Amino acid sequence: MTATLSPGAMTATLSPGAMTASPSPVYLDHNAATPLRPEVLVDMHDTMRHAWANPSSVHGPGQAARRVLADARARVAGFLGALPAELVFTSGATEANHLAVRGTWAQARLHGRTRVLMSAVEHPGLLALAAQLRDEGAVVDLMPVDTHGRLNLAAARARMGEDVALVSVMGANNETGVLMPVPEVAQLAHACGAALHVDATQLVGKAPLSFADSGADLMSVSAHKIGGPKGTGALLVRKGRTLLPLLAGRQERHRRGGTENLPAIAGFAAACARAASTLQDDLARMLRLRVRLEQGLRQALPGTVLLGEGAPRLPNTVCVSFGGLDAEPVLARLERVGVVASSGAACSAGATQPSHVLLAMGLDARAARSGVRFSIGRDTSAEDIDAAIEASARAIGPLLAERVAAAADTTT
Repeated sequence: MTATLSPGAMTATLSPGAMTASPSPVYLDHNAATPLRPEVLVDMHDTMRHAWANPSSVHGPGQAARRVLADARARVAGFLGALPAELVFTSGATEANHLAVRGTWAQARLHGRTRVLMSAVEHPGLLALAAQLRDEGAVVDLMPVDTHGRLNLAAARARMGEDVALVSVMGANNETGVLMPVPEVAQLAHACGAALHVDATQLVGKAPLSFADSGADLMSVSAHKIGGPKGTGALLVRKGRTLLPLLAGRQERHRRGGTENLPAIAGFAAACARAASTLQDDLARMLRLRVRLEQGLRQALPGTVLLGEGAPRLPNTVCVSFGGLDAEPVLARLERVGVVASSGAACSAGATQPSHVLLAMGLDARAARSGVRFSIGRDTSAEDIDAAIEASARAIGPLLAERVAAAADTTT
């Protein structure tokens, strides 16, 4: 979709034959990607102009680039509560996740630890990696969650053992916003001698975060969730912990080979600085808007079910089911009236597949296709939320009415 995004209110009109949207949609998919912030673009452009040399080179231009890299590393690490030496720049959270899990497992299996534990609601990229590791001889166990989507600690404890190399859990679920009990999981993992990896992709900029205090041994983050550029991220590696690299080379303290993407890294640092300067205000405002959206949707569309409601959640994420309606037609109608949201369900060959997250929470296949996610950003306004509620009522109300009428017909 190509669109001009603005925080302004959206107006939409619906007629029996068509729905017309304003040219500036209300963007409520910030968990997927955030708009690039202006100051980030400025820093990236300046870096491309003035620090274009290879930071591994020993000549003057190379050392100037190296100073930019060192400064960016310090700024990103500071925002994340880590030491600069603990930070490994990557191409994004997916690579960081793979480096953490595969790198730790490959080293630990040399010492007889061959098992990896993950939660059943991890990002699809990590679950795909789990399948690869199984083909290579790893034993990967998926730990269940409760009906609210939070990790079942009793079941996790039962799976711990001296053969476990790594425990990997996301800090917050990307679909429901549910927060995982990371400190408790850290205690369980460390008690059996395993490392803990936390995919913190959705935590950054949406919750207070300190790697030093988290209990995690490894932590993955991505720049484009906080107004930075796509294609860059980082893995935090606790001081003293080693892992086998995916890409051989001497860069990043021999943990990730390849010339660093300096313009993107500078943009990442600028995004971290901007997020740090307004974090507390952003969190409080996003929470107010989340509550406003939840209440408004429930009032406008009776039968709306809030998924993950019984667990601690991110302040910006609302995952709902509109009377069990499939998410695909709901999202299509929302976009036609100028509201951009998303779904955890996947589309394959024209058919919507159930969300693995909602299935793990105990929903049946039909209900697991109904989850619609609205994720708020730091620039989302109250007017945006009100416009989204009104548009949702107009777009989804007729679908719910049709379902009620069809149910009435079957009973007469």
